[in-house]
Amino acid sequence: MKQFEKMNQKVILASFAGSTAHDEVILLPDRPFLKVQLSKSASLECCFKNAPSNFTWEKRDVSDKLYHVNSSGEDIIQISYKKPEGEVCGNITFRSVQLNDTGLYQCKLINTQIFTPGTYMQVYKPMEKLIILSESTKNTILTVEGILLLLCVLFPSAMLLFKSKSLHELEMKKVAREEENIYQGLNLDDCCSTYDQIERSQAQGPYQDVGNIMEETGEIQLEKP
Repeated sequence: MKQFEKMNQKVILASFAGSTAHDEVILLPDRPFLKVQLSKSASLECCFKNAPSNFTWEKRDVSDKLYHVNSSGEDIIQISYKKPEGEVCGNITFRSVQLNDTGLYQCKLINTQIFTPGTYMQVYKPMEKLIILSESTKNTILTVEGILLLLCVLFPSAMLLFKSKSLHELEMKKVAREEENIYQGLNLDDCCSTYDQIERSQAQGPYQDVGNIMEETGEIQLEKP
């Protein structure tokens, strides 16, 4: 691209020099770039103002070499015409472009060194598909991808729920073992005697009637707490 930038600068300088020598000729702007697929058709245009209609199409390649473009039957068609505004234009049409058609195309007035800015046409070859799939196959692949994605979401969630349930069961077993260990250290005889003492104290009351005891026995014997 740098080579074509330098080439465009040369073209502009040459055009300026030509327009200075021929003040009546005005170069109109061209389409700067055109990208065309291989074997497709392409059309380029150049226009002058106050200039004769005798001009030719020239092509500059990557190495800045200039080639005259000739019409070759129906593959390349060149025409010239005038517009109501007094402009003289030329058109070149490629029926089926090839890779070697890539280059900068300019119009040149005959017997002068006046060139239009030109149009750089790039011919490209589209990439071929390595795998050709039908629409039904594509839909099946998308469906399988959706199912796999759903499984990737549900499987970890199910694993977490299962682990939390197992941890809860282990916790309940641990609590049950601790309760068993608490009751294993107790003596049932001691528990029964302590229970009897509590029942007897509740039946007799926390205080004894000292007057009644003195009348019956004549002695005071208080129960030790």
